[in-house]
Amino acid sequence: MTTSLSKALKSVDWNENVDFICSKDALAERIHACNMRLAVWGRQIEKTETGTPSLSFIREMQHAGHHAACLIGLALYKPAAASMRTVLECALYHGYFRVHIAELATLVRDDKYYVSKKEIVDFFNKHQPGFVAVQSKLGFVSRLDAWYSKTSAIVHGQIPGAWSKGKAVSEFVPDDLLAENAISHFEELAMLVQEFFLCTTAQEHWSNFSTEAKKFILKGMPGETKTLLKLDAA
Repeated sequence: MTTSLSKALKSVDWNENVDFICSKDALAERIHACNMRLAVWGRQIEKTETGTPSLSFIREMQHAGHHAACLIGLALYKPAAASMRTVLECALYHGYFRVHIAELATLVRDDKYYVSKKEIVDFFNKHQPGFVAVQSKLGFVSRLDAWYSKTSAIVHGQIPGAWSKGKAVSEFVPDDLLAENAISHFEELAMLVQEFFLCTTAQEHWSNFSTEAKKFILKGMPGETKTLLKLDAA
């Protein structure tokens, strides 16, 4: 390791950055809750779709959620946005490729093959029974597009200074406002992932979900939405 790189990395008190987020119980709990939601969905999907090749995306979704949490803890807020986007994309990929096994094989074999977010949403609009009515009630697609657009703008630097400040590595320090922005964005993401699974996978597998998982997912959900989605708690 070069002296300059060593000096740059050691200029940040990473332990102090982590202590900042860990000392704020409310913030740490919110981050934990986001990954808990991803974990509950991941567990139920893995249990009901054992052997499905696209489950690799569910595992990657959860890993990316862990990365987002760690990056927020280290005060690396902008890189956390990239991990959050990976969470969403992996959820969408699982939903699509679980019913497109041949295309999944092509994805592995051909590095030029790509399926966009729009193509995935269009597929469900056309082929998932009830998707249009449910997503319209939830406002899912419009919120998905808005969240994804904002995240991409942050990741690609289209909004100068968004989720970052300073010019040097030594300036990677905790910031109350940036931490709040990142965590709020993570919370929006966790709910978007849940709503995507509710509109798609859960319509087929809900009866196989555990009672404990159902109660967790349904907590705070309006009765009208439960009725629309035909979700029981037993």
